[in-house]
Amino acid sequence: SPSGNFNVINSTQCLQCLFCFQVFDLSQGGPEPAIELYRRVPGTRLLACGGDGTVGWVLSCLDKLEAEQTDQPCGPGQAAVGVLPLGTGNDLSRSLGWGGGYTDEPLSKVLQSLQQAEIINIDRWKLGLSLNTEAGVKVSDKGVDKLPLEVVNNYFSLGVDAQIALQFHEAREANPHKFNSRIRNKMFYTQAGGKDLILRKWKTLTEHITIECDGRDITGKLRELKVHSVVFSNIPSYSSGTRPWNRQFGEQRMDDGLIEVIGLTTYQMPLLQAGGHGHCITQCSTARVVTRKTIPMQVSIHLIYTLFHVLA
Repeated sequence: SPSGNFNVINSTQCLQCLFCFQVFDLSQGGPEPAIELYRRVPGTRLLACGGDGTVGWVLSCLDKLEAEQTDQPCGPGQAAVGVLPLGTGNDLSRSLGWGGGYTDEPLSKVLQSLQQAEIINIDRWKLGLSLNTEAGVKVSDKGVDKLPLEVVNNYFSLGVDAQIALQFHEAREANPHKFNSRIRNKMFYTQAGGKDLILRKWKTLTEHITIECDGRDITGKLRELKVHSVVFSNIPSYSSGTRPWNRQFGEQRMDDGLIEVIGLTTYQMPLLQAGGHGHCITQCSTARVVTRKTIPMQVSIHLIYTLFHVLA
């Protein structure tokens, strides 16, 4: 699992419930061997053991094989994916009803749940990027010109929340042994969020962006609210189980062809943990974001600095 490094389930535990040809170590070749082996088996159900990044990895591999093998009688797109949540936030797992974290439940019971689970559909959003070459834009050496992921499963955001997530990612990459529990990881987020509450580094975010949703410019509204982060949310759960979208502004569904646009201030972010909501801006089916400064962004849990035009 690239996104979860604790509550590890080893292959021996899995083999107590499954045959050896049903268990695949994703660190040894990724999801493709499993998908390829079972692509012609009707009713295949895959259990992704890891964090949201692992689930996204499996879904992307299904996309790839489906595009390459559309002539097969039972293509990989027909495989359903369940989740055994081993990551930090597990927001996709929470939204799909698989819970916020694995708690040593017997694997036999998990597999029974997988077999009996209802199959539902989920929207997944395509991102396109082009560099902003307009005069007067501020480019940083940290900026990149390529998205780490072109599909949004969870959410796409830019601003302070992506800045905090990027700091966490870089710290974990440098010292992975210090980030081996959910509690410790969440403590890092709390500390980083408190620091930004004081520094307010992204208080001028809206001066450097323009956002259109279904052709309507919402930048003025974002400036009026003085948001420090803009989130395009595809699923109800965000940042380890919070619910930033208020249903009074419209029902949030994962299969309605709409993505929710939410503005957050640094002050609102800790309140989310207490059941609060962000500024619910709109629901839309297309969005265009233009930045005039290198700004941190995250696509689900993939984190970068970028300067771009992006279409969702």
